[in-house]
Amino acid sequence: MTTLRPFRALRPADANAAQRVAALPYDVLSSDEARVAVEGNPDSFLHVDKAEIDLDPSVGLYDDAVYAKAKQNLRALVGRGVLVHDPSPCFFLYRQTMDGRSQTGIVGCAGVDDYLSNRVRKHELTRADKEKDRTRHVDTLDANTGPILLAHRRNQGLAALVAGWVAEHEPVYDFTSEAGSSAVRNEVWRVADVATNLQIAALFTQMPALYIADGHHRCASAVNVAQRRRVQNPGHRGDEEFNYFLAVVFPEDQLHIMDYNRVVADRAGRTPEQLLAALTEVVTVGEPQVGPYRPAAKHEFGMYTDGSWYPLQVRPDLVDESDPVASLDAAWLQDRVLDPLLGVANPRADQRIDFVGGSRGLDELARRAGQEGVAFALFPVGMGDLFAVADAGQIMPPKSTWFEPKLLSGLFIHPL
Repeated sequence: MTTLRPFRALRPADANAAQRVAALPYDVLSSDEARVAVEGNPDSFLHVDKAEIDLDPSVGLYDDAVYAKAKQNLRALVGRGVLVHDPSPCFFLYRQTMDGRSQTGIVGCAGVDDYLSNRVRKHELTRADKEKDRTRHVDTLDANTGPILLAHRRNQGLAALVAGWVAEHEPVYDFTSEAGSSAVRNEVWRVADVATNLQIAALFTQMPALYIADGHHRCASAVNVAQRRRVQNPGHRGDEEFNYFLAVVFPEDQLHIMDYNRVVADRAGRTPEQLLAALTEVVTVGEPQVGPYRPAAKHEFGMYTDGSWYPLQVRPDLVDESDPVASLDAAWLQDRVLDPLLGVANPRADQRIDFVGGSRGLDELARRAGQEGVAFALFPVGMGDLFAVADAGQIMPPKSTWFEPKLLSGLFIHPL
C-alpha cells in the first residue's frame, strides 16, 4: 500500500496572487534567465526557489546568504498576505492544459517511508551537489517548496472521483502561463470535503507503488531532511509533517514525455563520411535530408552533422528487448555510438555532450552542433518503459525523460 494524505497548504491568497507567484521549477531556468523572468514581479516564487537572483552575481549559488535570502523572501510573501495558510488539511486537484492536452493530478503529501521501502520508485540517480543544495533549502525554509511529479497506474475509481469533483466545483485558481512557445492553462480545485479526502486517501492505499516521474533531487532532499529530523527528535511518532513530502500524482495515461536529445561537440576526429561509415556497423543509415528528421518509433534516430539530417534505424539483432534499460534508445545510443564512436564514455561528466529537451525543437540541435558537432534526435520514452525500469530496481541513463508541461512552483507549499 502507498500513502497520500491531505495537508494544510501555504498557498497564494487568490487567483491574482497565484498568477504572480507561480514560477517554473528552480532547475529549469539559469540564474540569469530567472533574473529576467522576475523583472517587475516581487511576488514571483523564483525569489524563494532561486534566491541568488536577489543578491550580487558574485555570490556563489551555495553561499549561506542564498539560503538566508530564500527564507527571508518566503516570510515576506507571507507577511504581505500574498501567501496564506489553509485553515484545514485537504487535497487539491491540479489540471494543466497545453497544446490541446490535459493532465489532472492530485496534490497531497506522500510518505518518506514509502520512498525508503521502494513503494515510491525511482528511475534516476541524483547528483550529490544538487541533492545537498535542495536538502539545505528545505531544511532552512522548513518547507517543501517544489512538488515532486509522481505517477500511478490507471485506477478507474480515482479517475471517476476526480472527474466528478472537477465537474461540480469551481476552481480556486485559473490562469495561463508560458512553456516555450506554448501557453499552459493552470486550474486548481480545493477538495474541502472531509469524506472525499478520506476516499482519495483510501484509494491510494490500494496501490502497490507510486513512481517518480520528475523531481528525483527534490524527493531525495525531502527524505534527507526527514531522516535528519528523526534523529533530532527521537520521540517522533511518525505522523509529523517532516515525514511526508509534497507531490502531485497523475495517472500514467495523462502524462506526456517529450524527447530528450543529445549533442556532441565534435566527431572525435572523424570526417562526416567516416562517421557515417562507422555507423553502418550498427544502424541502417537513410538518405540525407535538408530538414530535421524526427524519429517516428522506438529504435529510430535522427542524426544531424555537417548540415544534413540522416534517418537511422537500429539493427534488430543488436537490441536486447528483455533488458528494460539496455533496450532504451538512450542506453543503446550511449553503448553503441556515443562511447565507442564519439568517445563519450561518461555522459554525466563529459563536457563535450549536451542534453536538449524536446520543447526546444530540433532546429536547436542543429544550432548547437554547428559545423563540427553531431546531434541525435530520440523518440520519447514511454511510461511503460519508465515503470519497467523502476519496477526492476534499475536506473535509466541520465537525461532520458523530459516531461512537459512542468509543474509550477509556489501554488502549494508544504510547511514542515
